[in-house]
Amino acid sequence: MSKEDNSISFGVGLLLGVVGGVIAAVLYAPKSGEETRKDVENVITDIAQKYTPEIKEAKKQALTSIDVIRYRLEQQYNKISDSIKAKQLAKAKEKETTDFEVN
Repeated sequence: MSKEDNSISFGVGLLLGVVGGVIAAVLYAPKSGEETRKDVENVITDIAQKYTPEIKEAKKQALTSIDVIRYRLEQQYNKISDSIKAKQLAKAKEKETTDFEVN
């Protein structure tokens, strides 16, 4: 993982920690249910508006990472599949040669 990836991961973790702390504080405050729901809605709306670019960038990087991992897995799968097919073909040719020599 690069230094930039670590920084983004730390930033996202920090953001989620702050959001969780704020929500917990609001929920444990001695207010009526309606006031609490309104407060939670306001906090979530504010955070969503404030951190939308960072969230979009983190999502973009996560999707890019998933695509890279998918590509690498497909490459490894194809190598293994080709190797298995080559071994099966070699066995078939060997058996064909053996059967031909016996008869």
